[in-house]
This record gives sequence, C-alpha cells and structure tokens, in this order.
Amino acid sequence: MRRDPEFFKEQELSLVYMARRLKESLAVEKVLDAGEVDYAVEPAYYQSGLLFRSTKIGAYFYVLPQDGDGARSLLREGGYKPYEPSSGV
Repeated sequence: MRRDPEFFKEQELSLVYMARRLKESLAVEKVLDAGEVDYAVEPAYYQSGLLFRSTKIGAYFYVLPQDGDGARSLLREGGYKPYEPSSGV
C-alpha cells in the first residue's frame, strides 16, 4: 500500500522502480497494491536524451530493503523492469 515517507520513520528505503509517465506510475502502484507491498513514492529529476539532454520529473518507488526482492519480482511479473541495485563496490 502507498504510504507517506513518515510511515517508514528513519528506516533506510530501497529504490525498486522509476516511472517516467503518470500512466506508468499509476499502473506500478496497482501492481504493488495488489501484492500488498508497503511503498513510498517521491518525485525526483532525471535526465534523458543523448544529443539533446533534458531534465524531467519521474516517480521513484521505494520499499523497505527486506521487501525489495518481492517487490521486484511482482514488477517483473507485471511486465515492468525494476531497478536492480548494482552488486560490488
């Protein structure tokens, strides 16, 4: 379920997805809600384009670290490519 960031208090959250469009963001919310995952959504800037760079705002989805693998699995099953944290240093 979507939660305000205050719900998580001072716990570290893990990024699981970044939606670039409102329609995509709403669809991801449905997937996470159906899986009964607690998540927070925050807007943040990202850069796109190779020749003509532009700055846009996307919706970043965060979950508790222990829920990250389950949330990513749900997103893959829903046809989305979740953010995978890089392994290593």
